[in-house]
Amino acid sequence: MQSQSLEPLFLAQLQGVQTIMMQLARYAKHVAETLLILALLATAVSAQQKGAASSGGFGSGAAGPIGAGDLVEMSMFDTPELSGKLRVSNTGDVILPLIGSVHVAGLSANDMQHLIRQKFMDGRFVKDPQVTVFVSEYATEGVSVLGQVKVPGVYPALGAHNLVDYLSMAGGLTPLAGTNITIAHVGRPNEPEHVKISTAVASSPLDNPPIVSGDSIFVEKTGLIYVIGDVVRPGAFPMDHDEHLTILQALALAQGTTYAAKSGASIVIRTTAQGHQAIPVDLKKILASKASDSLLQDNDILFVPNSGTKVALKNIESLLPVATSAALFRVP
Repeated sequence: MQSQSLEPLFLAQLQGVQTIMMQLARYAKHVAETLLILALLATAVSAQQKGAASSGGFGSGAAGPIGAGDLVEMSMFDTPELSGKLRVSNTGDVILPLIGSVHVAGLSANDMQHLIRQKFMDGRFVKDPQVTVFVSEYATEGVSVLGQVKVPGVYPALGAHNLVDYLSMAGGLTPLAGTNITIAHVGRPNEPEHVKISTAVASSPLDNPPIVSGDSIFVEKTGLIYVIGDVVRPGAFPMDHDEHLTILQALALAQGTTYAAKSGASIVIRTTAQGHQAIPVDLKKILASKASDSLLQDNDILFVPNSGTKVALKNIESLLPVATSAALFRVP
């Protein structure tokens, strides 16, 4: 009888112990979740503080300087009343809370970030401000790509890009593109940068300079050499390879002469300040290395007559329309 009366009591105590253990497990889970959240918050705050104090910071990442009309977002950690969007005035200034007018034109996002932080510390408004600056809108945002590109125009300048990036955005170069490119930098308008590119050699960093918002890229036109007359492929050929092209190279691009060509009576028609000049060329002697292979100039016309044609130098004007209507071939 006594053992039967103790059994319900034992079961009740066992259920109580189980209830307490379940409550402890729930409490331990809650504590673990709380500690995890606190750890994540501490990591985020530490990363933000390190980012704001470093040279990179949380800036826009753009390499371009801040200019008049740009929209800048400034935020100060744990101080929302000192954060907000700032529009740069025509004089290059922004108006900051407590500080007043600050000149920021020409600075990068990181430079402006450090300047504002120092201003708040010098005025003793904030003891250790964690300032971040982001350029959200450039008033002159864009890079102009002009000249011998397939799709000239103004392209967005978001982030850091180089010359080759913008040439790719513009669809690449046209068949008439030369090797000379002129870059007008927004920070140095009177000091254009001249870049020479070539597919014949590996590119170097000097051939691919950084481009920032407001810069202009102009791809110059290459020179043209015309080969007409009794050649296999008459046409116009760009002066690639450092804009040097010899008579034999031009003849090779035209795939040589035909069987009926009068090679020894060829002429080069050159445009000078005094008018058109006819220069006799003996292709036979040049091919036999008995005469020098001269360099051609931009717009030169190499005319190879037919063996049954008598070339009159005074009638070379009649050859000009033939040259200008010749097909354009790209040097492979």
